[in-house]
Formats: sequence, C-alpha cells, structure tokens
Amino acid sequence: MVEARLGYVFCDATLLARALTHKSHVHERPGALIALDSRAPEMAPRDNEQLEFLGDSILGFLVSESLVQRFPDSPEGRLSKVKAHLVSEERLHEVAKELDLGEFLVLGRGEEMSGGRGKRALLADAVEALIAALYLDGGLDVVRNFIESNIVVPFFANGGGVDAALTDFKSALQETAQALKLPAPRYVVIGETGPEHSKTFTVEVRLGKDWSSQASGHSKKAAGQRAAQQVLGKLAANGEASEAAE
Repeated sequence: MVEARLGYVFCDATLLARALTHKSHVHERPGALIALDSRAPEMAPRDNEQLEFLGDSILGFLVSESLVQRFPDSPEGRLSKVKAHLVSEERLHEVAKELDLGEFLVLGRGEEMSGGRGKRALLADAVEALIAALYLDGGLDVVRNFIESNIVVPFFANGGGVDAALTDFKSALQETAQALKLPAPRYVVIGETGPEHSKTFTVEVRLGKDWSSQASGHSKKAAGQRAAQQVLGKLAANGEASEAAE
C-alpha cells in the first residue's frame, strides 16, 4: 500500500486517490465511479492536475526553506541552482521510482498500454500531486517531513555542500583524463534490475588500464555520475587528481 511507503495514513483517503489518478482515466470514464481505498466512498473520478499545480508551489517553498537553513552562508545564485535540481522532473522521477509510485497510479487504458507507469513526466507530476494531498490532509509539517526525507536528504546523502551537489562528476572525470593524457572515460551499462516502471541501472566506468568503478542508480545518468565520482575519489586518494590540477 502506498501509505506504508509514505509512512503516513491519510485521514481523507479521497485526497490520496485523487493524487494518484491520471487525467487519462477520467477522460476514458467520465461517468464512472471509483473507490481506490475502502475508506474512500465511491465518487466521480477527478484527476490530479489541480493538485499537481498546488504541489509545485509547496515543493518550491519548502525546498527553498530547507536550503536556506542548510546553507545559511551560500549566495542566492548558488542556492537557486541547487533548488532547480531538487524540484526538477529528473529528481522527482527518481523519488517516484524510490516509492514505486507507478505501481499505484490509476491510468486510462490507452496510457496503461503506452507504458504510462514508467513515464518520467507522469511520475514527476504524481509526486507533486502527492505533495499537495499530504499538505491538504496533514498540514505543513507532514509535507515538510516528506520533502525533507524523500527529496532533500537523499540528494545530499553522499556528503558535501552546495558545490558538491552541483558538481558534474562525468565532466570532471573527462577533464582529469585529458590532464593526465589518458583516453576518455568509457561508460557501459552492465546491468538492469527491477520492473519496467522502477528499474535500477548499474554502470561501469573505465579510465585507462588502472581505474574503474561500478555504481547503480534509477537512471543511467545517475549511475554514471556516481561511478565517475568514485573514480575521482580513487584518483584523489592516489594523488593523481591533485597532479592533474597542477
């Protein structure tokens, strides 16, 4: 059940049902009645677009609040860049996959047949709608806890501040390879696991003959970034990165 993954039980289950209902379902069944939860009475279906609109604003506000508290000495420009990452479709898609949100979506037949449960934009929109539903049902503290626990904290889980959060590790590894007169890093997807709507990719990066690393993520891009970061860490521990920077 999605509430178990959220760690929150809705007082008004109809809000949760609406947050997970895509417009394709409503368009295909305009006169139907649905009940996604035994606590929710049957109702004319409503899609999650309006909740998505509200959730987008709540997300922006609470992420801004979190960043100001976390980095009180950072300039506005740099905080804006981190915020853009945290509220982006890519980041929200990652969160949706962590929660297996696609499994709980209510879709129209056409959207279901076209792989809607795994679509990046659709899943990101559902996270925003869920944020609005949490706010309307439980208030600001409930949704603040959700955003902090699922969006902000995991983003900084590897440590570091604003600069670390904004580092493009693949570009940094490319520059390091050039400085060390090594061939460009080579990235290969060596594994895929999980259902279609919640895949985990494992990527291996190799730099020359001596350096390699593997990492996993919910997108090939994220896995590649983590693998590149690990190789950069190995180079730094061996003194290679500092030599390249000189």
